[in-house]
Order: sequence, then C-alpha cells, then structure tokens
Amino acid sequence: MNDYSDIIDLPHHVSPTHPHMSMLSRAAQFAPFAALNGHGDAIRQTEQKHTESFDDAYEDENLEIERKF
Repeated sequence: MNDYSDIIDLPHHVSPTHPHMSMLSRAAQFAPFAALNGHGDAIRQTEQKHTESFDDAYEDENLEIERKF
C-alpha cells in the first residue's frame, strides 16, 4: 500500500491532554541556534581590533585626504 489509502481519510489527531502548540512555538523549534556560545562575540571583538589597528595605521593618510577635500 504505497498510496496511503488506508490512512488518507482519517481525522486529524487532537490530544486530550496536551494543549495545541502556537505557530510561534512551532517555528522556534526550527530556528537556528548558536552551536558555539560566544563565538560571534569573539569574532566581533577580533574584527574591531583589526579595524582599529587599520585606522591607526592610515591615520596620517586620512588626515591628508581630508585636508585636500
């Protein structure tokens, strides 16, 4: 029986003991999660350090460009 004819017309099951789950709660089950806690924060901190050092390295050039404008 590959066509599910034995179950296709059965009524949808409604639990007498468990309340119906809201759509928001159902969606939360499939939401992405952070497998590595704090990993995103570490990346942002590293990114900021590199950005600050980049800015410091080219500060003189930035001042020269601003002066020309």
